[in-house]
Amino acid sequence: MQIGGTYKARMEAKDGSFGFDFEATYTEITKFKSFSYGLWGREVTVLFNDLGKQTEVTVIFDPENENPIEMQRDGWQAILNNYKKYTETN
Repeated sequence: MQIGGTYKARMEAKDGSFGFDFEATYTEITKFKSFSYGLWGREVTVLFNDLGKQTEVTVIFDPENENPIEMQRDGWQAILNNYKKYTETN
């Protein structure tokens, strides 16, 4: 992970009915605190807040214009919820 480096991933519905590939470019990194990346002309920032035995993760994103903001927020929250579940069981 470095500024100018890329992150490539695929998002997929659990039932396989929908999916898409994406590539983001890291624009800012503050070790153990935050990182930002550009994605489809939008900026995303991920913040880490050390709460002792837990870490609060906050994602701030520029919304796109095709879907309601609530739908976008709920999508990002679902990703974070799945990540939380994964980290707590592995």
